[in-house]
Amino acid sequence: MTAPAAHPLITAYLEQREDLARFCRARLGGASTDIDDLLQDLYLKVSAMPADTQIDHPRAFLFRLISNLMLDRWRSGQRATARDSAWRQINHATGALEDVDDAPSAEAVVAGRERLSRLVAALADLPPKTQTIFRLHKFDGVSYADIALRLDISRSSVEKHMMDALRVLARKVQS
Repeated sequence: MTAPAAHPLITAYLEQREDLARFCRARLGGASTDIDDLLQDLYLKVSAMPADTQIDHPRAFLFRLISNLMLDRWRSGQRATARDSAWRQINHATGALEDVDDAPSAEAVVAGRERLSRLVAALADLPPKTQTIFRLHKFDGVSYADIALRLDISRSSVEKHMMDALRVLARKVQS
């Protein structure tokens, strides 16, 4: 039994990841958590595409996707700011002194706890090395380069472990 061929866009993503990160950093001013999140969103988007998808220029396609993701985030932030501002103006105009209650509803709390429980269970099912790498990066904030040094592995190996972890966790949490 042979392993399935890697999705060509995933291969291109792994080859272009550093260039994509620099591209994001240049546009976002280096907020590394946003950049890591964008790159992970891009990976998930690419990995969800059918393997037989034909892309003539994978590098250009990846850069267009990451540009679109950055634009979507920016627009979402702008809408949220406008919505909050409008709400505060209405409250001020009507004399309401109370601000918006930011506490989540009981249903949202229960749903969040259930999702967290699935995430913790899925994390426990990961191979030990993948689990360690995920915890170091996501919980302790250790960079991929520092993880690679600590564990005496290559940075691309760290990236592959993170991609595996994210794929498994996303699948388990959404199901």
